Amino acid sequence: MSTTAPDLLPITRVPRTGLPPRAVVVGDPARAAAVAGLLDDAEEVSSHREYRVFRGVWRGLPVTVASHGVGGPGAILLFQELADAGVRTLIRFGTAGAMRRGIGDGDLVVAEAAVRDDGVTQQLVPAEYPAVSAPEAVLALTRAAREAGAPHHRGIVWTRAAFQPGLIPLTAYDRAELAAIEMELSALFVTASLRGLVAGGVLVVDGANADELVDAEGTGGYNPHRDVVAEGVARGSVVALDALRILSEDASRAGDEAR
Repeated sequence: MSTTAPDLLPITRVPRTGLPPRAVVVGDPARAAAVAGLLDDAEEVSSHREYRVFRGVWRGLPVTVASHGVGGPGAILLFQELADAGVRTLIRFGTAGAMRRGIGDGDLVVAEAAVRDDGVTQQLVPAEYPAVSAPEAVLALTRAAREAGAPHHRGIVWTRAAFQPGLIPLTAYDRAELAAIEMELSALFVTASLRGLVAGGVLVVDGANADELVDAEGTGGYNPHRDVVAEGVARGSVVALDALRILSEDASRAGDEAR
C-alpha cells in the first residue's frame, strides 16, 4: 500500500508513524546511507530534498538515521518533524573544525553546549536562552567513545550559520576556550529543549583549527577528504549509534528501579 500525502509530514515527507524513537542525524545524505549501512535490516523510509531517512537495528535497538543538510534553518525542520513523528532522542553526528589546542584531525568532540550563532533560533527564543546538550547524552557519548577507543574531547562548540568568512574574524571566540566550530548543533539543542527531547552531539574534526578551514578567498586549504578524517568518521558512526544503545539501556534500568 502506498503512503498517501496526509500520512507524510509536509517539509521532509517523513511518515507520521513507524519511526524508531531514537535517531542519529547527520548533514550529508550519503553519510546517512553509510551509517544506515551499519544497521541490521536497514531500509530507506523516505527521501525528499536533503532529507533522507532510514530505519534499522543497531545491536538489538531499533534506530532511525536521517540527514538534515547544511545549516540550522533547514536542519531544524527535520528535527521538528522527527519529533512530530515520535522521535524522542536525537544524536547529531557531524564534522567540525577544532578551535582548542590539543584537538587533532580525526578526533571526536562531544558537545556539552553550543553558541547560538545558527541563524534561526534567534527568531524562535530570546538571545539569553541556552543551547545545551542533555547531560545523559554527554555521558553516553563519552562512554561510547571511550569503549570504542576513539580519541575524544568534551566542550562547548560554536554553531555558526556562515561557513565562509566575511568581515567578522573567526577568532572572535579565541579566548572562550571553545572546542570546535560547526553549523547545526545549537538548532538541535534548542529544539530539544522546547520539545522535551533528549539531544546530544558528537563531531569529527576535519580541520586542525578554525583558521585553516576558510580564508578570504573561500574554502582555502580546507580538505575534509583525507584518510584521517575518514577514519574518524568510521569511529564516530559507531560512537553515535552506541550512545543511543547506552541511553536506551540506562532508561530501561531507571524504569526497572522505579517500579
